[in-house]
Amino acid sequence: MTKVAIVTGGSRGIGRATSLKLGAAGYTVVVNYASNDAAARQVVADIANAGGSAIAVKGDVANEADVLALFAAADKLGPLKALINNAGIMDRQNRLDEMSAERMKRLFDINILGSFLCAREAVKRMSLRHGGAGGVIVNQSSAAAVLGAPALGIEYAASKGAIDTLTIGLGREVAAEGIRVNAVRPGIIDTEIHDSSGIKGRVQMMRDQIPMKREGKAEEVADVILWLCSEQSSYVTGAIVPVAGGRC
Repeated sequence: MTKVAIVTGGSRGIGRATSLKLGAAGYTVVVNYASNDAAARQVVADIANAGGSAIAVKGDVANEADVLALFAAADKLGPLKALINNAGIMDRQNRLDEMSAERMKRLFDINILGSFLCAREAVKRMSLRHGGAGGVIVNQSSAAAVLGAPALGIEYAASKGAIDTLTIGLGREVAAEGIRVNAVRPGIIDTEIHDSSGIKGRVQMMRDQIPMKREGKAEEVADVILWLCSEQSSYVTGAIVPVAGGRC
């Protein structure tokens, strides 16, 4: 039977790496993306070239209509078995007293509301209570939720703290309904998101603060996500797994 996985923000960074690994593991992957058509098409092509199946669906997870359209597209492919709530943004380095309300709202809408909306739709499809057959939700947290990101972007850190709460609360809420809800908590991972901070070479600058003395790779986070989607983690729910080289 076809098993479908939705990866929000699936065209770049950790989302891209996760999409490729899910495709290789036999999932039909729905690669959600916000704007980069070429990147999303390339991920779909890479999955297909490796013998897998995928489609790309454009949409802003902060927009409820786009979320509903994303899940409707997935419904046409088969039963939803996994949601990877990966889509998220960070902004330029700033203190709280320098941030506009517009900046904070935009980030909260994407990072928090988007994850909640997608989780809601996944539960409607997966839950035994709703006639589903169970499934897995993996949320994207961050070491910033623990460290606070002072003078860098505490609104980003706060948004990831909300994701931690979503993971723990929803994990308990639907544990008896066949759904496992977990999160990964990446640290400094070598992806494009760090460019958003406006700090040139931020990844390299942070190496000495990491106990393992190196940044992580997107594929290393994706491996943990794949494990959380697998039966090897069948008794794991409500967990937040650090993938941070010891820095968290």
